[in-house]
Amino acid sequence: MVLSPLVPLEAPSPAHICPADQACSYLEAAARELHLDQGVLTILSNPRKVVTVSIPIKLDNGEVRVFAGHRVQHCDILGPYKGGTRYHPAVTLQEVSVLAMLMTWKCALLGIPYGGAKGGIALDPNRYSVNELERITRRYTSELIKDIGPSVDIPAPDVGTSAREMAWMMDTYSMNVGHAVPGVVTGKPISIGGSRGREMATGRGVMIVVREALAKQGRAIADSRIVIQGFGNVGSAAALLLHQAGAKILAVSRGSGGIFAADGLDILALKAYSAEHDKNLKGFPGSVPISNAELLALPCDVLIPAALENQITTDNVDQVKASIVAEAANGPVSLEADRALEARGVTVLPDILANAGGVVVSYLEWVQGLSYVFWDEERVNREMEGLIVHAFQQVMEQSQMRQVPIRLAAYMLGVGRVAQALIDRGLYP
Repeated sequence: MVLSPLVPLEAPSPAHICPADQACSYLEAAARELHLDQGVLTILSNPRKVVTVSIPIKLDNGEVRVFAGHRVQHCDILGPYKGGTRYHPAVTLQEVSVLAMLMTWKCALLGIPYGGAKGGIALDPNRYSVNELERITRRYTSELIKDIGPSVDIPAPDVGTSAREMAWMMDTYSMNVGHAVPGVVTGKPISIGGSRGREMATGRGVMIVVREALAKQGRAIADSRIVIQGFGNVGSAAALLLHQAGAKILAVSRGSGGIFAADGLDILALKAYSAEHDKNLKGFPGSVPISNAELLALPCDVLIPAALENQITTDNVDQVKASIVAEAANGPVSLEADRALEARGVTVLPDILANAGGVVVSYLEWVQGLSYVFWDEERVNREMEGLIVHAFQQVMEQSQMRQVPIRLAAYMLGVGRVAQALIDRGLYP
C-alpha cells in the first residue's frame, strides 16, 4: 500500500529514522486491520491545509530578519483543528505535518471533538529577547489570522513556547477582531481564561497511564522503580506526581546528561535545585552523574522517554531493561525498536495515549472559555482522569480482542473513528 502525502517525505537513513515514514507505517497498519477503503485512506494520509508564512521582524539591534512560520491542518472531520505551536531550530514543514496527523488520531482516541494541527517557527527562543519573541509571535499570529479561531483552529503551547506566547497570540487575535476571544488558544495564563491544572496536565496524563498499566500487571506505583529521560515541563511533572504517589525515581536527565540515585531522588528538592542552577541537574546532593545513553539502559520497572523523538532505536533497544515504556515524548521509540520491544513482551504505551493529558486539558480549557464558566483544579483533574482512564481501557480491550499490539490498537481506535466520521459525513461536493 502506498500513501501519497502532500508533503514530500525524506528517505530515512541509519543516522535518522524518518518520523513521517513511521507515522505512515502506523496509519497503514491500522488501515489494513480496519479494511479501510483506499480512497478513505488517501484522504486521511493528506493534510487538508498547509500554510507557510513569512515573518519579517526588526530585532532589538535594528537588524531585519525574516523567519518562516508553518501551520499544518491535517483533518477537521470531527471538529476544529487543535495542536501546539513550537519554537525550535529543528522545526520543518515535514515535522509539523507529521505531528498534525498524530494529533488527529490522539484527539479521536480520547473522544475529543477536534482534528489535528501543528505549527511552528524554526528558531532558538533562547537567542532572542522577550521583546523580539513577542514581535515574532504577534506577527506570526497576524499572518495566520484567517486560519485560526475558536471554531477553526485552536493553537496551544509546545516545545519552546508557553503560556506567555499564548497570551500574545490571544491578544493579537482579539485586537484584530475587536473583542476578547479567550477560546482562540489554550494553555493561556489563568488571568485571561486559562485552565487550572494545565501546566501539569501532560505529566499527569503520563502518571495516570503508567498507574493503569502497572495495575493491569498487578503492581502499584508505590512498588515501582522509574527512570525518566527529560526533565522539562512534561518529565518533571510526571516525575513529581509519580514520586508523590510513592514511586522511586531512580534517574532523570536533561539534554546535557542526567543524575542517578539508587535509593531514589527527592523530586521536589530536585526541581528547586534545577531552578536555582539554570536547569542544571548535575551536582544534586546524593546523586551521581549519568549519560542519557546510560539512563536508557538502567534496570527499572518503567522507562519514560520524555525528551525528543527516536531515543530508543535498533542501536540501543537491546539495552532497555524496563518492563513498561511510556512515550511521554512524541515518537521516542523507532518503528523497528517498537517491534523489538513487543517481541520481548515489553509493554509500550504509545505517545497518542501516554502524552494525551495536555490536549485533554486544552479541550477542557476551550470548553470553559466558550461557556465563560471556569472550574477549580479538582474538577479539571477529575474530568481529565475520566477521559484518560476510559481511553486506556478501550485500548487494552481492543488489543486483547483483536490480538494486536497496544500501539496498533490505539491507532485502530483513533483512525477508525475518523474514518467512520468521514464515511458518515460523505465527500463534498
